[in-house]
Amino acid sequence: MDFSAVNWLAVIAAAIVAWLFGAAWYMGLSKPWLKAAKLDPATMKKSPLPFVISFIAELVMAYIMALVVGAMTGGEPTLLAGLVFGFVLWLGFVATTLSVNHRYENFGWDLTLIDGGHWLGVLLIIGAVIGWFGAAAS
Repeated sequence: MDFSAVNWLAVIAAAIVAWLFGAAWYMGLSKPWLKAAKLDPATMKKSPLPFVISFIAELVMAYIMALVVGAMTGGEPTLLAGLVFGFVLWLGFVATTLSVNHRYENFGWDLTLIDGGHWLGVLLIIGAVIGWFGAAAS
C-alpha cells in the first residue's frame, strides 16, 4: 500500500461532507433516535466533544478509504469504485458491528436502522468523494 499516494484534499473534503451529512441525518431523525436510544434530552450533558470525535473518526475513515480504494484500483480511484467499497466496508464491518452491539445492549432494530443508515450514508459519501477526486497529483 502506498501511503504517500493519498489525495489529502479528497480525504479532508470527504470528512467534511460526511460530517455535514451526519448533522443533517440526526437533526432530521432526532426524535426517533432519542426514543430508540432510550435517551431523555433533559438529562443529557451538552458537550461539543461528540461532534469533534465524529469529525476525527470520519477523517480517519476517509484516510483508510483512500488507502483501500487506491490499493484496490491500482492507484486510480473512481466514483464507482468508491461507492462499491463504501458499501462493502459498511456491510462487512459497520452493519455487522452495530447489529451485534445493539443486540447485546438490548436496543431495538429501530436504533440499528437509524445508526446503520447514517454510517451507510457516511461511507458512501466518503467513497464517492475519494473516487471522484481521484488519485493524488504527482
